[in-house]
Amino acid sequence: MDPIGLALENYDAIGTWRDKDAGVPIDTKTQLVDGTSVNGPATLRAALLRRPDAFVHTVTEKLLTYALGRGLESYDMPTVRRIVKESAARDYKFSSLILGIVKSTPFQMRSVATGETVAQR
Repeated sequence: MDPIGLALENYDAIGTWRDKDAGVPIDTKTQLVDGTSVNGPATLRAALLRRPDAFVHTVTEKLLTYALGRGLESYDMPTVRRIVKESAARDYKFSSLILGIVKSTPFQMRSVATGETVAQR
């Protein structure tokens, strides 16, 4: 099961808070991969804030995957780490992630029409 999803189970598909699902109380108690126990959005937030670099690393991977239109490869990881490091200096602002991706070599070398990079042609 997805621990983060379970911690946010009180929200329905459109973001409305609910305490029950089909008349049954919702149980949001779960454990993250590192063993941290969470029970709902507040404790999930606290757990994520204890390791912002790990959270931002994952968000950066997902954003870069979307921006490139392909899955990431091992050779993309230095770019991800650089974006996260530069973002840390800017207090992990979302705009710093977006700028880091837009300025990255993989993004700038990507061909819009085919998803290939210029080097792959």
